[in-house]
Amino acid sequence: MSELPEKQIKRLRSLIQEAETNLAAAKELLTSVLGDGGTIVVPRDTVTSSPEGKIIEGVFDGQIMIGPDGKNYPVPANYASKSKLVEGDLMKLTITPEGKFLYKQIGPVDRKTVIGTLIRHEDKYYVEVSGREYEILYASVTYFHLKEGSQVSIVIPADNQDANWAAVEASL
Repeated sequence: MSELPEKQIKRLRSLIQEAETNLAAAKELLTSVLGDGGTIVVPRDTVTSSPEGKIIEGVFDGQIMIGPDGKNYPVPANYASKSKLVEGDLMKLTITPEGKFLYKQIGPVDRKTVIGTLIRHEDKYYVEVSGREYEILYASVTYFHLKEGSQVSIVIPADNQDANWAAVEASL
């Protein structure tokens, strides 16, 4: 019976250590995001290992996550669409020992919502807002049942004037 509290204490110490590590990583990410005049910088040491698997932190570019080493990681389009991920969002990818890729948004960028018109160029979809076109994921087109000419509310990064991608908020 005395073994049970010892296991609980050991588990609590482990949880505290993990929380402290996560807090330190969060502080580092916040400093890297705020300390560079609005430009998102991915810290170099954002690849770690844990009992859950390999953990990689990176930046969403509108379609994929770019890791700290510049490597591209495929973000499922349905997840990106339904989660309304925006270009520049910080993400965490956990690659489990079984090889599953689990994504989580950990640092959303400031956003603004604008209204535009859905257009299509060949096999890609865009929302035109005041003469500017933002590409959107095909998964968003199918999820929201959009048609060319539809009025669409989209989410774009508030501070990134060079953004090429948008997330669909709603069909109007």
